[in-house]
Amino acid sequence: MIEADAGRAAEVQDEIDCLVIHGNGASLETLAAAGVDKADLFIAVSSSDAVNVLACHASTRLGSARRIARVEDPQLRDEAEELGVDLLIDPGEATARELLLLVQQRGVSELIEFADGRLDLIGGFISADAPVAGLSLAELRKKVTGWTWLVAAVVRDGETMIARGATRILPGDHVLFMTETDRAEEPFELLGIHESPAKKVAVLGATRLAALTARVLSDAGIATILVDQDRERVRKIATATPRVVAVCGDPTDPRLMRSEGIDTADAVLALTGWDEVNILGCLVAKAVGVPTAVARFHRVELVRLLAGVGIDAGVSSRLSAASEILRFVRRGRIRSVVTFQDSDAEALEIEVGRSSPAVGKSLRDLHLPHDAIVGGVIRGTETFVPRGETTIEEGDRLIVIALPSAIYQAEQLGG
Repeated sequence: MIEADAGRAAEVQDEIDCLVIHGNGASLETLAAAGVDKADLFIAVSSSDAVNVLACHASTRLGSARRIARVEDPQLRDEAEELGVDLLIDPGEATARELLLLVQQRGVSELIEFADGRLDLIGGFISADAPVAGLSLAELRKKVTGWTWLVAAVVRDGETMIARGATRILPGDHVLFMTETDRAEEPFELLGIHESPAKKVAVLGATRLAALTARVLSDAGIATILVDQDRERVRKIATATPRVVAVCGDPTDPRLMRSEGIDTADAVLALTGWDEVNILGCLVAKAVGVPTAVARFHRVELVRLLAGVGIDAGVSSRLSAASEILRFVRRGRIRSVVTFQDSDAEALEIEVGRSSPAVGKSLRDLHLPHDAIVGGVIRGTETFVPRGETTIEEGDRLIVIALPSAIYQAEQLGG
């Protein structure tokens, strides 16, 4: 890792088992010292588009094999590709799409679509009055009418458990479950998750993410209010997206929320550049009566502390960037990779090749590691949640939820 800030470089060195070099990531001298010429992959994800593009170009001159750059400015993208960037990522656009899905399925903490929207991996928090509270998954199975969904993982006190029959669901648990999209009513009812599409949403902040999200929401026909104290930014957003009601004011002021009708919104998305403002904005919104509050986090560790406690969901453009990069790193038989806000688990979409050891075997006979579970199968035009006796066929795409200890074994399912 190359980091220009000496304090941050020292902090990362203490936290991560990697070589950390203090220096300018766009400098040929620094890149050479880092051994970029021997690297299989070079990733430039600083906060500056220009630095990222320049660093990738410099790494090309030194001979790195593949290059990824974070570039938000559309005008730089064509130039970046000409300079040898293999993958351009824009976490803001990905996060805006994620936020649209969350408000369209209000009541859930995550909604990740697979198979063109035919399979969903959904997250939600268990309330004390949820029908499943206190039940083991083995007991829950007796209440299920069909095999169209399953609990894949449970996150409790920051620890992720891949779901097994003996796993007991407790109030406050963050549950991740896989379901066939058109058959989600039963798991929602049993897990106590009440979904209702938002018709009116307030966006707090005037960051690029806030502006992108407001545009996406208004384009989807959702009445959208945006609030921020920066008069010039608010004016630009109002000019660029006239369907958005843009208000200049303090996004954490309860009086402003009431006067602008934010207290009657279905959801508030706090997307400023400061975690503290986002947290306070969500708490104030909940206090004035907004049912759903979503916060943007830079410090991901805060998600584990606050998700479900006054804040219904958290989003992070950094994790969106990580998912895009992981998808590129694990490419081949891996179709997609998803990371989660408060868990170190990954959801991988793995295509089963001819040489896969899984072909012709049932899931029960595969003896997957304890820290992995197959939550969904895509077979041609058919999608379904598998059972233990489900036999894997060549060409199947498996949705596998796995902890870090089981990622390698999960990848081998592709062959």
